[in-house]
Amino acid sequence: MTDQRLAVGDEAPGFTLPDSTGKNVSLSDFRGQAVVVYFYPAASTPGCTKQACDFRDNLAELNDAGYQVLGISPDKPEKLAKFVEAEKLTFPLLSDVDKEVLSAWGAFGEKKNYGRIVQGVIRSTFIVDAEGKIAKAAYNVRATGHVAKLIRDLGISA
Repeated sequence: MTDQRLAVGDEAPGFTLPDSTGKNVSLSDFRGQAVVVYFYPAASTPGCTKQACDFRDNLAELNDAGYQVLGISPDKPEKLAKFVEAEKLTFPLLSDVDKEVLSAWGAFGEKKNYGRIVQGVIRSTFIVDAEGKIAKAAYNVRATGHVAKLIRDLGISA
């Protein structure tokens, strides 16, 4: 279990992970920009599909407000590629098969699943500012309605 939770003002842990095409993407590639980094349990599952499609459907609004979006899960790039194609996702999904990045961000550990304590991905969303610091950290977020709440919390209006 990880007790490491990131808080506002912390340095965002760096990473380089393969995307759905196998190309490496690094957090440092986005230095100077604000980034939404979200962690989700598994591609092509109902909740994760809903969340990814919400990000896709609101991507222009987020981009226009200066935010890039990165999704990270323990899925292999091949599974991510199928997910991207099936849902026509337009932002990078990154593969963290060994869960090192998930753990570094406090997004992997003990969680409740149907009343039982299990080890797994903790659905989490972070805003990383242009300097690479955590501007917002939200753990145990809901898949449904989360993107709308995030947009409200960021003060982005259509």
